[in-house]
Amino acid sequence: MTANPKAENFATSRRAFLKASAAVGGGLLLSFSVPALAAGVARLNAYIRIAPDNLVTIAAKNPEIGQGIKTMLPMLIAEELDVDWAQVRIEQVDFDPTLYEGQFAGGSMATPLNWEPMRRVGAAARQMLIEAAAKGWKVAPGDCTTASGFVSCKGRKLSYGALASAAAKEPVPDLDKVALKDPKNFKIIGQTKRGVDVPKIVKGEPLYGIDVVVPGMLYAVFQKCPVFGGSVKSANLDAIRAMKGVRKAFVVEGGGKLAFMAEGERQLTGLMPGIAIVADSWWHADKARRALSVTWDEGPTAAQSSLGFAQAAAALGPQAPALTLRQDGDVDGAFKSAVHVIEAVYDYPFLAHATLEPMNCTAHVADGKAELWAPTQNPSPGRTLVAKTLGLDEKAITVHLTRCGGGFGRRLMNDYMVEAAWIAQQAGVPVKLVWSRADDIQHDFYRPAGWHFLKGGVDKDGKLIAWQQHFISFGLDGKFANSAGMSGDAYPAHRVPNLTYGATLMELGVPTGPLRTPGDNGLNFVFQSFIDELAHAAGKDPLEFQLELLGKAELLPGEGKRLDTGRVRAILEKVREVSGWGKRALPARSGLGVAFYYGHLGYFAEVVEAAVAADGAITVNKIWAVGDVGSQIINPGAAVNLAQGGVLDGLGVALGQKITIDKGRVVQANFDSYFPLRNTQAPPIEVHFLTTDNPPTGLGEPPLPPVLPALCNAIFAATGKRVRSLPIDTTLLKA
Repeated sequence: MTANPKAENFATSRRAFLKASAAVGGGLLLSFSVPALAAGVARLNAYIRIAPDNLVTIAAKNPEIGQGIKTMLPMLIAEELDVDWAQVRIEQVDFDPTLYEGQFAGGSMATPLNWEPMRRVGAAARQMLIEAAAKGWKVAPGDCTTASGFVSCKGRKLSYGALASAAAKEPVPDLDKVALKDPKNFKIIGQTKRGVDVPKIVKGEPLYGIDVVVPGMLYAVFQKCPVFGGSVKSANLDAIRAMKGVRKAFVVEGGGKLAFMAEGERQLTGLMPGIAIVADSWWHADKARRALSVTWDEGPTAAQSSLGFAQAAAALGPQAPALTLRQDGDVDGAFKSAVHVIEAVYDYPFLAHATLEPMNCTAHVADGKAELWAPTQNPSPGRTLVAKTLGLDEKAITVHLTRCGGGFGRRLMNDYMVEAAWIAQQAGVPVKLVWSRADDIQHDFYRPAGWHFLKGGVDKDGKLIAWQQHFISFGLDGKFANSAGMSGDAYPAHRVPNLTYGATLMELGVPTGPLRTPGDNGLNFVFQSFIDELAHAAGKDPLEFQLELLGKAELLPGEGKRLDTGRVRAILEKVREVSGWGKRALPARSGLGVAFYYGHLGYFAEVVEAAVAADGAITVNKIWAVGDVGSQIINPGAAVNLAQGGVLDGLGVALGQKITIDKGRVVQANFDSYFPLRNTQAPPIEVHFLTTDNPPTGLGEPPLPPVLPALCNAIFAATGKRVRSLPIDTTLLKA
């Protein structure tokens, strides 16, 4: 997910700082501040607290959205600290930019940004404990060893708890110079550790933002115009205020809008208009909301619709693109010499995030200060927006980070934080704002829809020699809307000698935002499906065609995201092996499909085995996924879960998810019309990881994109019918 630092190479800064102090009640409190690792990369901090009883409390600074980061980052520290995992307690800390930076969850960036700095945090603490023991024993530090939270030397042994107070007085080590373990000696990293919140989740104990309860709290709902940006003309507020349990009901004038920021992305600038209702319980508030009678000024977005966009795209597609993203070689000349020329139109719809926990936030505003309990992926801009809207100093706002019941990019946008804070300020008491499921689906920041007009040509030897693509998307004045963009370096650029990419943008009033693998969750479906089409046109095995197109192992040119063809070749060859590609006889109307994806510094290749019944019904029998996310899998069980979750998310997108805009409003309102993947649709997923000589990276996003084209390619192999539009219309697959 975007809205986070972008980085391609990571190196520890040459300077780092560590502060040590005695903890209350005895023990050691270590505060580590690590400056930026590279240009554009955020500074990171971490805390370690060692108690006299030898329990080690490690702070978890990043938002936990289900990706396992609350367990994984402390594992890095604990490994180099040289303690047993059973000694460790983990504590979620608040958002605090004076101590931490990079407190966000997005873009699969937590691992690459923290892999080395957090290990150095643990190693520095271990060195201080050794120094304290060595001084007490009057021996050289080099004669001391550590294990399981103890320092030993020549038959003597002391616990970290016993040494902690003395260690706090030791000079602060230079983090650049502390010794890190040889990976072969890892005892925690590389071992599956259960998520620290799992016991509470299983028992249903409070963890999430929606669970927060504070003294004197009331509940709120916020009714916005069904058309984005619409405002209130009139409402029956007197009748609403008279309802049982209702404390307050008022019009919110708002003033926020969508605007293009300096970095080119369109963001929300403040509070949107609507009607707030505050009541004794959420049930009372929602009942009052259902009794609302509102006349809305819907504004210009009411004229927009999915059908209208599709019709406009169909008219624009054959025309010359308004923007040229890339131009290589002589495309027209190459098509004249091509033996096989394929033309196709692909499209995909708007998508909602559909997190299981709807948007919510609890806020208390009083005496020029604000306190928020927020399930947010990105608290820093949320706090800034709250401060701007309420007229407060940012430093007067405390944000407590709660566990998030899913994020997928939705909680990078902090509209619900602003709403809760503003309502609480007006109410004068703590207020918990909770969105309904309909609110959540109908007031999202959507994955943009897209239309692609493609033409490809292969020569007499079956080589891809020409590629032409016109992408119809959304934006304004040459700027793509959030997550609607396409890079001129998108693969297969740099591998097709004659290639042109162009785009035309349509104006959009509906908000868009990052959804798991932003942009690429649609683009990869198009690119990898069309490559499969060209493979069949060339009369070649699709996997072999991919390998031939990739060519020799090298890092392709480009800005930012650069594809390593050698790493792709390796995952394709491994997925061919584990899936038995080309070696198994399949029943009639069954087939295998393959696709790969590179993004967020990770590589995944996937093979889908699917069967299509005579009535068009699709059964996914099995999926094989092979990933290359670097030299170390930190928490293997969690890694497999993340990979499988990404694949299943992609399946859900392919098989049933679609947001339809009509008269500027979203048609779908719940899971009976916007379909998450059902248990009966979930196939076995076999996950493999290659260990490569590359820095470890994240897993939240790379597994998702390839399953969409792999499934559609499998359907073609089974039926001879090409899927070019998502979600898949099974009526078109009938025998």
